[in-house]
Amino acid sequence: MLFPRLLLCLSVWVLCGSAKPTERKERVVREAPLSAREHDDAQSFDYDHDAFLGADEAKSFDQLTPEESKERLGKIVGKIDEDGDGFVTVEELKAWIKFAQKRWIYEDVERQWKGHDLNEDGLVSWEEYKNATYGYILDDPDPDDGFNYKQMMVRDERRFKMADKDGDLAATKEEFTAFLHPEEYDYMKDIVVQETMEDIDKNGDGFIDLEEYIGDMYSQDGDADEPEWVKTEREQFVEFRDKNRDGKMDKEETKDWILPSDYDHAEAEARHLVYESDQDKDGKLTREEIVDKSDLFVGSQATDFGEALVRHDEF
Repeated sequence: MLFPRLLLCLSVWVLCGSAKPTERKERVVREAPLSAREHDDAQSFDYDHDAFLGADEAKSFDQLTPEESKERLGKIVGKIDEDGDGFVTVEELKAWIKFAQKRWIYEDVERQWKGHDLNEDGLVSWEEYKNATYGYILDDPDPDDGFNYKQMMVRDERRFKMADKDGDLAATKEEFTAFLHPEEYDYMKDIVVQETMEDIDKNGDGFIDLEEYIGDMYSQDGDADEPEWVKTEREQFVEFRDKNRDGKMDKEETKDWILPSDYDHAEAEARHLVYESDQDKDGKLTREEIVDKSDLFVGSQATDFGEALVRHDEF
């Protein structure tokens, strides 16, 4: 039985290979919005609840009594206060919001950890990962589907070694997370760029030219006319992607393309929450200040019912 990550890789490969000519493949790594709701505190604090807890967890708070909601919020404050000094700073709150938004990543890692830490020593070695993920597949020199598993394994080993900060070929849970989700870690971004360039650079010259760039996201497949979005992408390549105008993208230009420096929504929300809750204006929050403004951070049956009344009145 293939393990989840290999299945995911194969699924992506099959989808890319069978995509319709006019379908667009997205390479750019962007931060997901903190909430699908509009950020308008004059109407409700739903956006803040989703940002602070994650959308699924925010819904669970809406089922609690106000007392239960405040009690759970107080426990969360202890987790946010990483240095245990009794205060929550903007940086600590920002880190918590990022964690809440990426909770699915940590849940994915937990699932995969159980299937790869075979000797249960609290580490996943490269040998454990290789054997658990590829195993008998590598014993078959000519797999029926023709997929190059050995090439995938070599690529995985390189990424594993990059994630393995101390170089002992045994990943801690944090290193294993960086291996599975490299786009989430600054020190792994070079490998994300390298893997992307290898996927797109068909002639192997170490660069991405215009036709390779377009060919990665669009296959003409006999169509006489290109869709408008393809023509726009050609213009984007010439005007913005190829910054030095040499007709191709190098490593830095590719990095600027797929890993843009976007607006930091988590930091903006952390500053907003501190500003709204900081009663003594010292730039940080105590547990009491946060719980006093609990309706800003979390919902409850009371706030959920109150918003329902507002919606009913508007109707």
